[in-house]
Amino acid sequence: MKRIKILLIEDNRLLREGISALLKKQLDMTVVSTVGNGENISMLVKKLKPNIVLLDLGLRSQNSLKIVKLIKQSFQETKIIVMDLIPLQADVFEFVQAGVSGFMLKDINVTEFLKTIRSVNKGAQVLPPNLTGSLFSQIVENAIHGSKPSLINEAVRMTKRERQVIELIADGSTNKEIAQNLHLSTHTVKSHVHNILEKLSLNTRVQIAKHAHLSESYKIAIDTTSLIGE
Repeated sequence: MKRIKILLIEDNRLLREGISALLKKQLDMTVVSTVGNGENISMLVKKLKPNIVLLDLGLRSQNSLKIVKLIKQSFQETKIIVMDLIPLQADVFEFVQAGVSGFMLKDINVTEFLKTIRSVNKGAQVLPPNLTGSLFSQIVENAIHGSKPSLINEAVRMTKRERQVIELIADGSTNKEIAQNLHLSTHTVKSHVHNILEKLSLNTRVQIAKHAHLSESYKIAIDTTSLIGE
């Protein structure tokens, strides 16, 4: 049986040793190395030729996104799975664009943990359960296939009014300020914000702003859109 060769990069020693011990019990997997940071990662990947790199998203001493880009630049065949407690959707999008094949929550159960590794090794793209089946998973799907979608204007159908509200949220405006700017009631603005959150599968205004700034074409001038009606 050809084993899945795994390189584990995790700076929490207890978690690193626990994951390693779990993987070593699997007949179809082998841990080629475990490291606490991303130092000399290119040399390790070149030497050990892992099929899978398990990478902690929040390394304290290294930038995990840079590690992903470094690996994918020289070792396209190596698949990367990122682990995090609660990854932001903006983070997921950035990492998938950089070439990550999967995301796992650190509170995942053992069965799903092992299943994810095996699925990614076979070529699957795996997102956390809270993101699958959502509009955001469709946006990530576009990223996987190399397109560069506008998160707001192409992947999601927003009304003109919703686009205006997004622009103002991205500029840091409060609901009251948005209401004054667009000549709406505060209640109507709250309703628009609620609809935007649902369409983008987000939870907070801060996340709306982050998504707006990730989109190359988010800055649509308000005076180009009618302020009357929807």
